[in-house]
Amino acid sequence: MVRSAMRTSQARERLLAAAVRHALDAGIADLSLRQIAAAIGTSHRMLIYHFGSREGLLVAVTQAVEEQQRAALLESGGTPQDARVSWERLSDPALWPQERLFFELYAYALRGRPGTEGFLDGIVESWADPIAAALIKAGADERTARADARLGVAVVRGLLLDLLATGDRAGVTEAYERFLEHVSAAVAPSPAGD
Repeated sequence: MVRSAMRTSQARERLLAAAVRHALDAGIADLSLRQIAAAIGTSHRMLIYHFGSREGLLVAVTQAVEEQQRAALLESGGTPQDARVSWERLSDPALWPQERLFFELYAYALRGRPGTEGFLDGIVESWADPIAAALIKAGADERTARADARLGVAVVRGLLLDLLATGDRAGVTEAYERFLEHVSAAVAPSPAGD
């Protein structure tokens, strides 16, 4: 019995990895479950078995991509240049289909659409907590670090939404640079005697 569950879990992970690859290469938001299944070499029944529904698969794909992006962020350092590299990666046009899917699922989950249960669990904290921990490690007090981390998540998501709506990568990147300037000014040590 344990062996069977293990195989099921491994099969699910293989299907999820294939769906993530396809989502990042070609997008999947506009595909039916049958089209996704054909694209990744399985049947729609297997996808239903492992993910419950098309929305369940899309949620799993989006959460996996978010996890990859979060891991990449945490592997980078905490300097403004590291933040710029992260922004370049997150705002890369190759990720726009996945970013659109993220915001679509966010809206569906807010409205309680079936298949999106659990999507909002940790949607902010999964990013804000590790960022706050890095800020605390760099010397910020816990309260300020948590507020700044949450602000950073909100700014990046807002700018990504702006980018998807306008396509103005230069303008949005300039706004991100201004945000980094504000953050840098806020954490800069004050001159002696203040």
